[in-house]
Amino acid sequence: MSNPDQIQRILFDKLDIRGVLVGLEESYQAVLERHDYPSSVRDGLGEMLAAVALLGTTLKFDGRLLLQAQGSNNVRVLMAEINHRRECRGIARYEGEVPDGQGVIDMIGDGHLVITIEPEVGQRYQGIVPLEKATLAECLTDYFLQSEQLNTQIHLSANDKQAAGFLLQVMPAQGTAELDWEHIAQIGATLTGDELLELDNEALLYRLFHQEECRLYEPDSIQFKCDCSRERSANALQMMTQDELLEMLEEQQVISVGCQFCNAKYEFDETDVRAMFSDSAHVPKSDELH
Repeated sequence: MSNPDQIQRILFDKLDIRGVLVGLEESYQAVLERHDYPSSVRDGLGEMLAAVALLGTTLKFDGRLLLQAQGSNNVRVLMAEINHRRECRGIARYEGEVPDGQGVIDMIGDGHLVITIEPEVGQRYQGIVPLEKATLAECLTDYFLQSEQLNTQIHLSANDKQAAGFLLQVMPAQGTAELDWEHIAQIGATLTGDELLELDNEALLYRLFHQEECRLYEPDSIQFKCDCSRERSANALQMMTQDELLEMLEEQQVISVGCQFCNAKYEFDETDVRAMFSDSAHVPKSDELH
């Protein structure tokens, strides 16, 4: 992959169809190096990160998009998120042994996908998709068809080094979109997971659509970034009372708050706790809570 850590849109000059390519390498490794995941969990989280980056291209405002797979098997949660600055992070929660070679749906079992859109200003939106298809990509394809009535094709692939995603989607426009879609979707369906990981974007575009009039937009870069902070951790502690926190401090010298995404730790002693509840202390808004 010679196009790592970027999102690149595809423009079809004469068709009412949009395309997006996503490649993750350093950002993906930054997520993995903070946790020791089994290979199946690692690859599943890679697919989730590529998927949320693809979905993030639909954001038309400042905010974040979260994708969470929840189920009843050993892997309880796979979660990835991205914001309008193209900053991503992800995490998995699992118990016991997770066999090699399992896909996301096999790992999660009976469950669902939750897609959450959180604008910095405005109403929060959440969509829920049952995990009824064989792959994560197919479940997301169903989501677009059911919730937005848009024909969509999604490809996702990940290994120990990189993750990648490819999206084709009909644009809601007047014209020959349905006929165009049938033709383009047939071509897109021939893409393999290995090609998605190994070909650079120019080569992939030529491999699929050399007979079409299309081109790549300038890419947007993606990076790993966790938005945890000491302030947000303090705000979370203020969900408890001062007396409850001081009681905890009687048993331990400091209260340690850890970030599940990046493993950062923030410590608070008695002076910190009393300062939180002083008249001059900042009172958190609900949307600041981590």
